[in-house]
Amino acid sequence: MKFFQSLSDSEMEIMRYVWDSGEAVTTSILLEAFAHKGWKVQTVSTFLTRLVDKGALRVEKRGKANVYFAAVTEAEYHELEARHLVDSKYHGSVLGFLTAFYGGKGLSAQEAAELKRWFDQEAGI
Repeated sequence: MKFFQSLSDSEMEIMRYVWDSGEAVTTSILLEAFAHKGWKVQTVSTFLTRLVDKGALRVEKRGKANVYFAAVTEAEYHELEARHLVDSKYHGSVLGFLTAFYGGKGLSAQEAAELKRWFDQEAGI
């Protein structure tokens, strides 16, 4: 993903299906997988186009069908999403994010120790 754009809930459902299957998908495969939602061909096609535009999927033409592949792993997407959240809402401050996340409740001793170990590891200490 060149730049980050959050995925809608429906787009995330499609991506989870693609990630979980580990295989390429087509519109017809997704129509079957999400039949319980009553999505029409145009709806699925719109979601797929958006996912390609956002860089989450890549597409190849095979005969008459478009085949879609994950362009990022689930872990890569979540890393981008987390970084975007910290950058856009907390001016890049992880401390600002953690302060907001805990809402002044403070950390348990175990949580503080786990974070310290993680930060030490990331800093190469």
